[in-house]
Amino acid sequence: MVNTHGDAHPYLGMWITADGQVRHQLLPGGPYDEARGSVESACTGSCQITGDRIFYQDDSAFSADGIFIDGVLHHAGMAMHCAGAAPSTAGAV
Repeated sequence: MVNTHGDAHPYLGMWITADGQVRHQLLPGGPYDEARGSVESACTGSCQITGDRIFYQDDSAFSADGIFIDGVLHHAGMAMHCAGAAPSTAGAV
């Protein structure tokens, strides 16, 4: 997945829930690989990022979406942070 300037998309990489139980690897060209707990590749498919929105379609044709807000991926009731990035404090009280 590349942006219009040919650079790697800033949202590519590993996104992880705070407890580490769900991990989404967003890969160049559009595939993604989701791990759950000790199960690697629990779900695989393709994703498309448009602006701050992400649209997933897994290999069984199930689809879902999410949104990136202040460095956090919100998807299916989960908040995921990019691996190696400090959690966002935006909106913290």
